Amino acid sequence: MTSPAITPRDLYDRIRSGSVSVLDVRDRDEFEAWHVDGPDVTAAHVPYMQFVSAQVSGDTADLVPDELDEPIVVVCGVGEASDEVAAVLREEGVDAVNLDGGMEAWADLVVEHDLGEGVVQYERPSSGCLSYLLADGDEAVVVDPLAAASERYADDAAERGLDLRWAVDTHVHADHFSGVRAVAAKTDAERVLPAGATERGLDYDATLLADGDSLQVGDRELVARHAPGHTTELVVLEWGDALLTADCLFLDGVGRPDLEDADRARKLAARQYDTLHDLIFAYPDDTRVLPGHVEATTPLADDGFARSLGAVRESLDVADLSREAFVDALTTDLPPRPANYETIVVTNLGQRELDAETLELERGPNNCAVSST
Repeated sequence: MTSPAITPRDLYDRIRSGSVSVLDVRDRDEFEAWHVDGPDVTAAHVPYMQFVSAQVSGDTADLVPDELDEPIVVVCGVGEASDEVAAVLREEGVDAVNLDGGMEAWADLVVEHDLGEGVVQYERPSSGCLSYLLADGDEAVVVDPLAAASERYADDAAERGLDLRWAVDTHVHADHFSGVRAVAAKTDAERVLPAGATERGLDYDATLLADGDSLQVGDRELVARHAPGHTTELVVLEWGDALLTADCLFLDGVGRPDLEDADRARKLAARQYDTLHDLIFAYPDDTRVLPGHVEATTPLADDGFARSLGAVRESLDVADLSREAFVDALTTDLPPRPANYETIVVTNLGQRELDAETLELERGPNNCAVSST
């Protein structure tokens, strides 16, 4: 028994164009930890076994929660149980389709946004991770690449006739596996990390960026500015009138300070305050903010996820707080840390090998933001 299916990209386009109803038939704990979300997504959970039991009486349609409007996208882990449920629901007159490949396929989706002026933004909708391909002339740099999409950056650069010179991480990521080494292995790109990564235990060779250092890309420079707070080593990157703010500043929040050392969270939060007010907010208001993450509910503009610094600052609840109040806000009632973040950190430092089995550990929400508008 099979049902009509939509691809993860089809689902993404539906989410970004209007309201979507999602019926998740995985186990409750899986749903609560991570599920399809978006600006106008209504997601409800009914476990698969309830549908199996209801097939005996032919009342499966009665299990569909009232808050879900048709058409309904049915989701499971790999797209098999959800296919069965969608097919049964259709037999009972419910407009239901299956998400092909389930949450595993949803996790693998990476969507490209051309921001113009040589900037391509890559969005991973399942986690909100953003990465970038920056180009000038026939040269390019990739910033914060995902290991799971390493071939994508190399292929896209090649298709554009670009020599990928640098693969850069803005900091030691805790929510996803870095693609810096994988991109470098597939291309002639040089591996680049912030200078402070050595103090955190970096265990592989890389070019290190200190405050004010730059990378030449065509006739332009990508300039690093030390921006501690989310982590001690984090850098933001100047690219013309754009600022890649990594996990320091998002379009609707700021980075949490407890993923490097929970015992020093308040100290790092204080450094985050200083970074925002002394460095980030000193840039012109028309500076284009290109963040390292985006929330599922963040609206998508015509040209991707970018906004003027003035607009971002004006919308942030924490922007006008005192230093003490800011620290309290960033260290109180924090959301759960990213799944398996400690393993992800040591892997990104090169202290542990990354293989296909380990790569599965990053699936789930990024949870890097602690404050939203």
